[in-house]
Formats: sequence, C-alpha cells, structure tokens
Amino acid sequence: MITRLLHTRYRVQDLEKTVSFYRDVLGLTETRRSESGRGSKLVFLKAPGSEEEIEICEFAGSGPVVVGPDLTHLAFEVSDLEAFAKETAAKGYPLSDGPHKTSSGSLIAFIDAPEGYEVELIQHGPAK
Repeated sequence: MITRLLHTRYRVQDLEKTVSFYRDVLGLTETRRSESGRGSKLVFLKAPGSEEEIEICEFAGSGPVVVGPDLTHLAFEVSDLEAFAKETAAKGYPLSDGPHKTSSGSLIAFIDAPEGYEVELIQHGPAK
C-alpha cells in the first residue's frame, strides 16, 4: 500500500545550472547529493513547508534530454506572485506566461526552468 509521495525526478544535461535555478532562483533547499550504482549524479531539493523532494539527475549514459512542450511541470505555492515574479526576473528568469486569475480567485503564472521544464506558480485567492 502506498502511504505518501517521496520525490519526483527530472533528468537534466547540466546538473549544476538546474540545481542553481531551483536553489538560488526559486529558493528550494538542497537536502542531499549522491551517486547511484550506475553512475547517475543525484541532487535532492525541497520547498519550505513540504516533505516531498525533487530529484535532479544527470546521467549522460541515457543520451540527450528532450522535454516535449506541455509534457510536465512542477507547481509551487507563492505568497505574493507579483513580488516573486519581479525577483525571478531580476535573476534572469521572467514569467513565460501569466499571471492569470482563476475562477477560484487564485493567480497562476509560469516560469521556464533550465532545459525546457516548466514551473507553475500559484498564489491562492482569499479564503471564503
């Protein structure tokens, strides 16, 4: 029986550039690094207030990384989307879409991570 989600893995070509994006631009915390038995370089990160981790994997033996459009994304909650967007734009990562208001009153926007992965940012609307 499954009891909880532990992590999600994204394979990349440039491990350090991608880790820097999640750590230095988005503010995630690096929790550990390791190398698998087959030689994959692994870095685990997590967002404040979350237990689930993101595993960033570099393994040249798997060939080039090809991320199809609209294939997958990670979604993060932010407290102030406008302020967050200004901060990430100043670091070279402007919003790629949005912000848009949802029917529930939340604001959503997207930012492009290195290597073609997309990140969704959600500012929840006021509680009713």
